[in-house]
Amino acid sequence: MSIVVFDPDSTEDVDFKDRMRHPAAADPAGGMWLSDTEPSFIDADALRKGRLAKLRGWMREAGYGGVVLFDPYNQRYATGSRNMFGYFLRNSTRYFFIPTVGPIVLFEYPQSYHVSMVLDTIDEARPSKLVWSSVSGRDDETSGPFADEIAELLRKHGGGSMKLGLDRCSHLQALALEKRGCEVKDCQGEILAVRAVKTPEEVKCLQVSMAGAEAAVYAVREAIKPGVSENDLFAIMYGEVIRQGGEFIETRLLTSGQRTNPWFNEASGRKIRPGELLALDTDTIGCYGYYSDFSRTFRCGPGKPTPYQKSLYRMAHDQVQHNISIVKPGMAFREIAEKAWKIPDRFVDQRYTSVMHGVGMHGETPFIAHAMDYETYGRDGHIVPGMVVSVESYIGEKGGREGVKLEDEILITDTGTELLSRFPYEDEFLERQV
Repeated sequence: MSIVVFDPDSTEDVDFKDRMRHPAAADPAGGMWLSDTEPSFIDADALRKGRLAKLRGWMREAGYGGVVLFDPYNQRYATGSRNMFGYFLRNSTRYFFIPTVGPIVLFEYPQSYHVSMVLDTIDEARPSKLVWSSVSGRDDETSGPFADEIAELLRKHGGGSMKLGLDRCSHLQALALEKRGCEVKDCQGEILAVRAVKTPEEVKCLQVSMAGAEAAVYAVREAIKPGVSENDLFAIMYGEVIRQGGEFIETRLLTSGQRTNPWFNEASGRKIRPGELLALDTDTIGCYGYYSDFSRTFRCGPGKPTPYQKSLYRMAHDQVQHNISIVKPGMAFREIAEKAWKIPDRFVDQRYTSVMHGVGMHGETPFIAHAMDYETYGRDGHIVPGMVVSVESYIGEKGGREGVKLEDEILITDTGTELLSRFPYEDEFLERQV
């Protein structure tokens, strides 16, 4: 009787020629669908190929022979591949080798090769050399074999360049690569700059993600009543995000009453009382992994907002609307900071951390700081068509009873801006005294 030993790291059973495609994966138009949650009007093939072409165009211009991607967001941008996303946010054991020209190699978690080999952006899957190495304290043992394999691929497919970009990894891996003749560069910032300008298919994904997040916020708004807890409402929002085809929410920014001031408290078991404010930020990873980031503030009834609540809301509304109105394609980041809405002195200490920030697969480049913070947080650059940014406001004074959080997401076009977040503001806060 012979004993068959199963090797979980073996890829011998992977049919790379046919990409292991499920019969239901191909649609009549020749596209490819991994589930039935992706909307049909998005050309998934064009989405993947458009992003990869942008990435490789930058690599050629910068003289890279290849890059190794550990960041799951970058992996998804380059290939469309997603596998145990949250797990690999904290475990750098899954990585891609992407040459400027040549085959893309996925180094995958054991027994899960089939998850990504349906994609035509991936040519080969190999077992990761770094699986569980940090957990088992073997980083020093695994860095050598890891570097051997990557250096060999770079020599073979790097077009004569040994310049290698790494978006994140242990210093042990970087040192091992350098010992094998690689010119190692931290390329995370450069990749984020590539990702800052969206392709037309990416814009569609952002629009669909926003629609799902808006549905989730509506569900929260409808559920607000005395006695409901912040956690109850956050669970409603999260559940609706998943039901709409989204994936997860990055933060727990949903607070009520006194906990709205200062901002950045997280959802708790606190129960909401009549007349209190409820503020939230979506921070949602939705369709195809694209971010949806807008904020709204509501009020728990019955009754009407107090004059103070109205004044906070109107200022936050004015700040967002003014800052959207000044944005023009080609405008310098510093000019936006200088022309931004002037925050009244008593609200300056608890200002939001930026005037606006980029949006893509998460909060991204550019980050436009307030004029007063520009020397500390700001950077030079220009707003260009294809960028998507979220315009921020938080109005709450130090020691104040409550605060208001508002935010909208806009696309920079050739002629101006287009509003992507369409969830209405609360009329009861904006009613003017006659």
